[in-house]
Amino acid sequence: MQPMQLRRSQLTVDELTFYIQGLFASDITLKSVVVSGEISEFKKHTSGHCYFTLLGEESRVACAIFKQYAGFVPQWPNNGDKVLVEGSVGLYAQRGVYQFYARRLVPVGAGAIERARQELQERLEKEGLFSPDLKRSLPPYPRKVAVITSETGAAALDVIQVARRRYPSCEIVLVGAQVQGADAAADIVRAFSRVAAIPRLDGALLVRGGGSREDLVPFDDEDVVRAVRSCPVPVVSGVGHDIDTTLCDLAADLRASTPSAAAELVFPDRTEIVQQLLEVRDRMEYAVRRRIAECSSQLDHAQSMAVSRMGRHLSSCGASLDTARKRLRSSFDLRFAEARKALAVRAASLEALSPLAVMARGFVTCEREGERLRSAQSVSKGERVKICFPDGGVEAKVEKVNLKK
Repeated sequence: MQPMQLRRSQLTVDELTFYIQGLFASDITLKSVVVSGEISEFKKHTSGHCYFTLLGEESRVACAIFKQYAGFVPQWPNNGDKVLVEGSVGLYAQRGVYQFYARRLVPVGAGAIERARQELQERLEKEGLFSPDLKRSLPPYPRKVAVITSETGAAALDVIQVARRRYPSCEIVLVGAQVQGADAAADIVRAFSRVAAIPRLDGALLVRGGGSREDLVPFDDEDVVRAVRSCPVPVVSGVGHDIDTTLCDLAADLRASTPSAAAELVFPDRTEIVQQLLEVRDRMEYAVRRRIAECSSQLDHAQSMAVSRMGRHLSSCGASLDTARKRLRSSFDLRFAEARKALAVRAASLEALSPLAVMARGFVTCEREGERLRSAQSVSKGERVKICFPDGGVEAKVEKVNLKK
């Protein structure tokens, strides 16, 4: 039996290269991976691209970071710096070697971390990102607060315990995010995006417990710092220990030394609120009583003044009324005297014209059935007539009528 002969594929160099390139492109792991290593041969090209070698214990890999990502890389990389590099792995066909295409660099060593933080801080300060004018005030009595931290960390429990003790009426929305590791920065940025979509939110806390300075690197990430500053509600940062200060602390509206201290800044103490309410009640009660006393005194004074003014007014009116009465009496007496004088004149005139005055001189009048007789011709013999004297009258019968000739 003859041995089986293997069938060999015959490929050109380009075909082999493209085949291997396809293998890299189809591997999900190699599309997004974080690699740790030591920087070597770092160079920045005039085109804006950066090239360096990432060293391991027994191997190395060529790395490139293109212009669109290089703008986010600070000026700190030095040969020998320990870093975490996020990116993808691909084949550089022109040289026939695989290459790591970096999108982000994260410092690991203490010296590199501090240089990176200082460079980024200076750049953001020039932009005015840490300006005090941008700081917003916390609401005195929050109704809903978001907490960005690890869902399983102690910081979340610390915040919740402080909130329940100090201000249990506030609703707490826990927004989980990684707060340590290579993916923490991107996860925190996504958490802030979720916070921006929460309705009727009054504030947000970004907290994590203590750790090494390397553990706090995500809180010095530029994307995270900008996410803190662009949050639509005030942000309180409580990261690490008292001695730790991150760029997120500088960008936040208020900084606390620990998660518990951050919670105490956000949640008012209900005991103090009750005491303040009691003091306000006492002050209001005192103010009301004092106002009532002032109004009562003013009312008494106004009443006294009104009575005094009314007495003076009535006295003045009485005097005016007496004067008017005297004037009216004098005017009435004058008019009455004038009327009496005029009446006397008219009475004298009437007296002179009165038939009674004529009769008083011995003249009488003659009437017949109430009709005054003016001529003897109007009387006939035998008629009965009445002869009127000033003091009375007599009934008479005409015996004879004598007419003048």
